[in-house]
Parts: sequence; structure tokens; C-alpha cells
Amino acid sequence: MLEKPELPPQQLCPSSTLEERGNAFVFDVLHFGQTARGFVLRFDGQIVAYLNRCVHVPTEMDWQPGEFLDSGKEYILCSIHGAAYDPRDGRCAGGPCGRGKLTPLQVEERDGQVYWYPSRDTRPAFSASD
Repeated sequence: MLEKPELPPQQLCPSSTLEERGNAFVFDVLHFGQTARGFVLRFDGQIVAYLNRCVHVPTEMDWQPGEFLDSGKEYILCSIHGAAYDPRDGRCAGGPCGRGKLTPLQVEERDGQVYWYPSRDTRPAFSASD
């Protein structure tokens, strides 16, 4: 059986869009065939990206579109139940997320742009063939 070729990286936004510990860039994805959103933000000079889905209850976490960090800009905080996650690796840092971890999305920053690499499980919501 032939495997589908890997999807090319998806250009998300200019690097300048992501300010250090600022708002995230949110984008639509299909996760296991279900509509969802991903987000990418800059934290400690690195870009990180996760599925916008709390481990505690599978709901979107941002307070307002693109606002994921707590008031001290130290943790990704779920706006619904207060589950806190370490932005560096997505691991639960407190609250009702237990030993859970956010679903990471592979991203890369190059040539002044941010790119997302779709996976077998998380794919673009729309493609050129749609």
C-alpha cells in the first residue's frame, strides 16, 4: 500500500507577528479529522505551538482570541478551569490538568516566517484540493 506523501510546511505568519510573551497566532487545523485550532507563540526567544485544547476538558483555552498567557506571562492558562501549562514543553504546571501535556505542533522559524509542519494526526483544515 502506498503512503500519502508528507504535506509541505504551511506558512502561518511573519515572525514579527509573534512578540516575546505576547499574543499567539491562532490557525485552523483538522485533528484526527475533527475541526480544531492550533496556536503558536514566542516564549523565551523560541516559538512553540500546541493544539488549542485543554487536557482537563477538551475546550479552547484562550481568554480572548490569541490570549493564552496568564497575567504574569509565565504560563499558558486555560480560561475555563485555570489549568496551567509550561509554555516551553506544554506540561501541566498546576490546576486540574494532572500529569497531562498539551498536544505539541511542529513549527519552525526561518527567513522571517513561521511555518507549521502538519502530521499524520493534525493536518491543515483546508488544502488546495478542497
